[in-house]
Amino acid sequence: MARLDQVITNIVEVFMEYADDEGRKRQLSKEELKLVLEKEIQSPELKEKLNCADIEEAMAMLDKNHDGEVNFREFCRCVCVLAKCYFDKQKGKGCKKAKSKEQEGEEEH
Repeated sequence: MARLDQVITNIVEVFMEYADDEGRKRQLSKEELKLVLEKEIQSPELKEKLNCADIEEAMAMLDKNHDGEVNFREFCRCVCVLAKCYFDKQKGKGCKKAKSKEQEGEEEH
């Protein structure tokens, strides 16, 4: 399997493993998201960017439909943010914390 194929397959499998509730839902609760981040991220470069104490903030940023859970689309957004942080770190830029819509609005005033 090609590397990108493996990445895509892994993202789907990780989400389904943690979001599986005997086939009834395909979403991650706040606790499940925290578990994914704690268990599935082992890279020191990425782990240092994750502070599970800030899980409330992460949920607020990811949970665009405000249902208290992270669906697959929202999970993919999370993975993309982590990939961007890693990419920036490799380029020597560091990773900026994502801004919520409220923070962006405050800066404009």
